[in-house]
Amino acid sequence: MFTKEQKDIILQIAKEAIKDAVLNRDTIPKNELLQKYPWLKDERAVFVTINEFNNLRGCIGSIVAHRSLIDDIIHNAKSAALNDPRFKPVNKNELDNLEVEVSILTEPKPLPYTTIEDLKSKIKPNIHGVILEHNGHQATYLPSVWEQVSNFDDFFLSLCMKAGLNINCLELHPNIFVYEAIKVK
Repeated sequence: MFTKEQKDIILQIAKEAIKDAVLNRDTIPKNELLQKYPWLKDERAVFVTINEFNNLRGCIGSIVAHRSLIDDIIHNAKSAALNDPRFKPVNKNELDNLEVEVSILTEPKPLPYTTIEDLKSKIKPNIHGVILEHNGHQATYLPSVWEQVSNFDDFFLSLCMKAGLNINCLELHPNIFVYEAIKVK
């Protein structure tokens, strides 16, 4: 869906946005980039994940497209660097050690299911990102989370906890939505 050149541009924007956030500057020539690469105007939802020495350092994103690709990359990259509540803000001494990944999401689709076993048969590990919703609680895991939590039971136990629900929340038949992601790193 995206060429190598487009992926390189996406990654450069994310990395520059992180540096801009940490160094309190604004160097991204947004208008110039939009003129040169009109596809950056398309509304897309992205997550920006920052790792340091293979450990998660920040991850913030949009589940549903609501702004241009360039704006979503910039906003979420800066937020992942400074505003992920699980971590202290990235500081300038860390900049050289960061690995950045941008996940461009497809539109989430509801996944109807009747039982937990039915859900298990419909979920595609390593392909589906999952959004779980129940009574005002919500959480999502990107498809890449399957790399760390590879079995269905552990994946959903963790997702239930992330949503602030009981570990057995699938018994409550929460709403499930799935999406896929194009990973750029």
